[in-house]
Amino acid sequence: MTAGNETAEKPARAQPGPVTNLLAGGVGGICLVITGHPLDTIKVRLQTQQPGQAQFKGTLDCALQTVRHEGVRGLYRGMLAPLIGVTPMYSICFFGYGVGKQLQTKSPNQELSLLQHFNAGMVAGVMTTVIMAPGERIKCLMQIQQSMKGEAKYSGSMDCARQLFREGGIRSVYRGTAATLLRDVPASGLYFGGYEFLLNWLTPEGKSRKDLSPGRVLLAGGVAGMANWGWAIGPDVLKSRFQTAPEGQYTGIRHVFRELIIYHP
Repeated sequence: MTAGNETAEKPARAQPGPVTNLLAGGVGGICLVITGHPLDTIKVRLQTQQPGQAQFKGTLDCALQTVRHEGVRGLYRGMLAPLIGVTPMYSICFFGYGVGKQLQTKSPNQELSLLQHFNAGMVAGVMTTVIMAPGERIKCLMQIQQSMKGEAKYSGSMDCARQLFREGGIRSVYRGTAATLLRDVPASGLYFGGYEFLLNWLTPEGKSRKDLSPGRVLLAGGVAGMANWGWAIGPDVLKSRFQTAPEGQYTGIRHVFRELIIYHP
């Protein structure tokens, strides 16, 4: 650098390492589960109502009945399973996203297209299903186990896992894996692809993403999450019904779909 050039370039910001990503993803995931689980409980209870036997009139009625009969703790039924799995799940999710990007690039600095980000997100969705599917099965069973309907079958999430394994082995624990893939693979692609698109769109001309305000980043993540659930809610209904139904009620996801369309409550 010459004496006349007094302005030095700022050093590039070091990328966070795997441990940092794991900790950040774990803390973020725990916050997500704690804040979102009550609404998830209501969602699953509404999704699993049987045709002609609807107990709840809607979201608010479900929330009020749950609190009235079970207390606020009723909204947090089954939270242990996703809480235990959230840190490794997010670690695997972002690891899978990284793998998906590497499979489509020839150099680390290559810019990916939105389609490539979508494809990388789908890879992440495949990998997270390994943890997501059994956690969802246990969570859903615990969420629909309502004290107002008699004695509870499961004393907790771990007891639920033990009973599922004892009754049907690992296949019972992983029941609903195909539906989880149907939900999470395209949904993860939409999330990561949508997030990249929104960050690009929200970045002012002539500036970089480092100049984005926290509010804009939050907006991008929120809208990307809405895109995620725009796809995921349909398969999620099928998954919840299949995972919580008695053994033998459904032969598969297509059977759930046919019954839902013909005999919808």
